[in-house]
Amino acid sequence: MENKRMKLGLTILAFIITVLHAIPFYILITTSLKEQGDFSSRWVFPDYFSLENFTTAWQEANLGNAMINSLLITTGAAIILILLGSMAAYPLARKNTKLNKGVLVLFVAIMVVPPLTALVPLYQMVVDFGMINTRTIAVLVNAAAFMPLTIFLYSGFIRSTIPKELEEAARIDGANTLGIFFRIVFPLLKPVTASVLIVACVFIWNDYQFAIFFLQSSDVHTLTVTMDSYFAENQHNLGLVAAGAFIAMLPMALMFLFLQKYFIAGLSSGAVKG
Repeated sequence: MENKRMKLGLTILAFIITVLHAIPFYILITTSLKEQGDFSSRWVFPDYFSLENFTTAWQEANLGNAMINSLLITTGAAIILILLGSMAAYPLARKNTKLNKGVLVLFVAIMVVPPLTALVPLYQMVVDFGMINTRTIAVLVNAAAFMPLTIFLYSGFIRSTIPKELEEAARIDGANTLGIFFRIVFPLLKPVTASVLIVACVFIWNDYQFAIFFLQSSDVHTLTVTMDSYFAENQHNLGLVAAGAFIAMLPMALMFLFLQKYFIAGLSSGAVKG
């Protein structure tokens, strides 16, 4: 009986939390579908659905260019994180030495340091290298910011989930370390890779603090910077801003829906068991 009451209580709590998180998205959708001049309550769907806000916001804010920039930066950083992060995590997970333990502790310590603390020296270094207003610097900075978390998740997942016997059998057959990793270990990393993609890509896609400093030219503005400027210009017309915000969040929402079945498994195995 106690267990049933606890499960019921947790279910109700989860439902309340879900509703609270869904309310902003509901208001975002209803606002984006209202025509200009429709001053009805944001809680009520309009009688007539208009997609004019979406087409207007797409054209006026130049969201196409901003989305390409965000896609290039997010994809580039994700590729670096997955390849280098998994390769770096493999020896840390398999060789239980004091040095490797110290490296993992260092990564955990770096994870709690706010990235903004390094912004001033980082900005000066970027200026010295002449990389302001380049997508490359945005890719490298975001990849570096999430590399400790990526290695931490991958190392925990490899250590707790992938049996060493598979690698030992491959080594007996004559495979080298690199071949073992890419042929045996890497294909088994799908759950934690999905977790890395969701956690890192969402933050990189929504990054504002690095983008506003390093990507100052309008040609390389990401969606967050573009939407910030567009909101400042259209505070009187929230329908346009809501439509633009909905377009900006849609790619990450679709990615989460596609990868959600791997997400919990990857996080629980990599972070809890590791």
